[in-house]
Amino acid sequence: MTREEAHERMKELSEQIEQHNYNYYVLSSPTITDYEFDMLLEELSGLEKKYPDLAGPDSPTQRIGGQVTKDFKTVEHKYPMLSLANTYSRGEIEAFARRVRKSIHNEVHYVCELKFDGVAIGLTYEKGSLKLAATRGDGIHGDDVTVNVKTIRSIPLKLRGNYPDNFEIRGEIYLPLKRFREINEARIKKGEVPFANPRNAASGSLKMQDSALVARRGLDCTFYNLLGPSLPHDNHYDNLREARKWGFKTSEHISLCKTTDEIFDFIDHWETTRKALDFDMDGVVIKVNAKQQQEALGYTAKSPRWAIAYKYKAVQGLTKLISVSFQVGRTGAITPVANLEPVQLAGTTVKRASLHNADIMRELDIHLGDVVYVEKGGEIIPKITGVDASRRPKGSSAVRFISTCPACNTPVIRKEGEAAHYCPNNKSCPPQIKGRLEHFISRRAMDINSLGEGKIEFLYDQGLVTRISDLYDLDFKDLFGLEKVIPANKEKKEKKISFREKTVKNILQGIEDSKSKPFERVLFGLGIRHIGETAAKKLARYFGSMEKLSGASYEELVAVDEIGDKMAGAILEYFNDSENQQIINALKKHGVQMQVMKEEKGSDVLHEKTFVISGVFEDHSRDDLKEMIEKHGGRNVGSVSSKTDYILAGKNMGPGKYEKAKKLNIPVISLEEFLSMLNT
Repeated sequence: MTREEAHERMKELSEQIEQHNYNYYVLSSPTITDYEFDMLLEELSGLEKKYPDLAGPDSPTQRIGGQVTKDFKTVEHKYPMLSLANTYSRGEIEAFARRVRKSIHNEVHYVCELKFDGVAIGLTYEKGSLKLAATRGDGIHGDDVTVNVKTIRSIPLKLRGNYPDNFEIRGEIYLPLKRFREINEARIKKGEVPFANPRNAASGSLKMQDSALVARRGLDCTFYNLLGPSLPHDNHYDNLREARKWGFKTSEHISLCKTTDEIFDFIDHWETTRKALDFDMDGVVIKVNAKQQQEALGYTAKSPRWAIAYKYKAVQGLTKLISVSFQVGRTGAITPVANLEPVQLAGTTVKRASLHNADIMRELDIHLGDVVYVEKGGEIIPKITGVDASRRPKGSSAVRFISTCPACNTPVIRKEGEAAHYCPNNKSCPPQIKGRLEHFISRRAMDINSLGEGKIEFLYDQGLVTRISDLYDLDFKDLFGLEKVIPANKEKKEKKISFREKTVKNILQGIEDSKSKPFERVLFGLGIRHIGETAAKKLARYFGSMEKLSGASYEELVAVDEIGDKMAGAILEYFNDSENQQIINALKKHGVQMQVMKEEKGSDVLHEKTFVISGVFEDHSRDDLKEMIEKHGGRNVGSVSSKTDYILAGKNMGPGKYEKAKKLNIPVISLEEFLSMLNT
């Protein structure tokens, strides 16, 4: 066989193997035996060994694995991988539908899908070839696991048909239940600890260093969302059907619904039928179908406003309450946590459960030694939902909410209208101080990744940092040589924290690099109560500098898009504190960004003009338009008032806003008029 003949045969074999993969994993209709498939793969592998320069990166032999990865590179998502808002209530599904209808003012169709219990993955394809596979991570950054994902046979390496040049598709990687049982049986025979549940097994497999081991796990993947600038259809449902033609495994169990009754029919059907599936699923995802309507509804900092997940009743177990401890968060909020006799729930061992707040504790009438019902339903910490009072030990005492902070002994307070109790000693309560420091260095704030929770706690214990501005006073001699041994306990091995030369240099460089983080990240890092990432971004772009924000009045604050009473009150309270002003002055002195940089802005053609956006736009999302307004010096506000300069109106503009604009003589402009303003 000549080199040219070998090349042609390799292309022929690759096409045949990918077709058989598609038949087996996507169509569930194999046309050859496993032996015949293996012979084709063996022939291709032999030719690639003989002519390694002819082997392509998307060859089917890549699925065999063999590449060892010591570290997974962190990558930034082109489109943030947000989580979904969850509910267990049908009433909240109805409320979700009402909110959507109120915003859209038009007919809305929904797509109902199964909620897979696996590991979220985002795949980027360029000209039909897989280029990147990234985990969710924190939603902004994830791990590059492309090498391992290539071993999953239901994921196409090369696409078929008429697909866009560039797009991203998202799905869920999971371990089929049959394969999960086979792996655990094999592990038990070898004397190894079995996996707790399929999700943990899938997550652990995806992060294995040796891709050959990943290939043997038998992972699967089902896809549920397409993202990109040139998708074939203007709706979610048809895009998923199109993706199936390109070679992707999409769920057969989806339904296009027009009413909430149809949504509930889908939910009821799968609540009983799900037990027959060969994978874990824990609910139903409801999405607005039309892409234009999705863009009009937009996003919060954590989740899309056009989708919601209905979760089935949680797995429940009975166990004994040993004690209740109280945790203090960075804002001073105190959370009661139940310490339990270990109980198995959904394949994991539960030892702790949330009691939420004093009201719930009182409703449960919980006593030490009680036998309690524990549920695990989507929360990181499971929750106690009931007490079997008939099994209560005689003479047991009721658990009462604490009256003083467990960390600093300050009397706790409860603000009117709030469920949580707080420790007001934010100046010297250790958990609050450490929590603020940890929040400031976190990835989504100042991203000082050379420091972590353990190091921050150690530096605080050493008296080196008590305020976030203290980080910028650290130097080499402060840190070099510090060492701490964290003793082992029942759950963790002994751990040593050592500040050697390389570690110290990395920490100091990380602190120095954080000075260039944009103003919105600094503002989020301050940890002002109720101010999340989205609010920090809006405030930064609206006011432009810390000086203007700190001097803003209540009326000016609530004029900002999506800034409400609680947020405005928290901001005023923060800046009225003299110590907080000292911290800000110290950060400014150290060169931390205190204003929106000029390179982040465009022209000033919209300087301090306020806009309200209403309606739906064909070629632009609301978020895009808001960004354009802010980039050119304008401001976004959520409601029409006498201080509004323009209403930017699309199709189906809200009638209430139109009437108010007319009454106040506020100009209502079209998208074309807005774009011409930017070009003047």
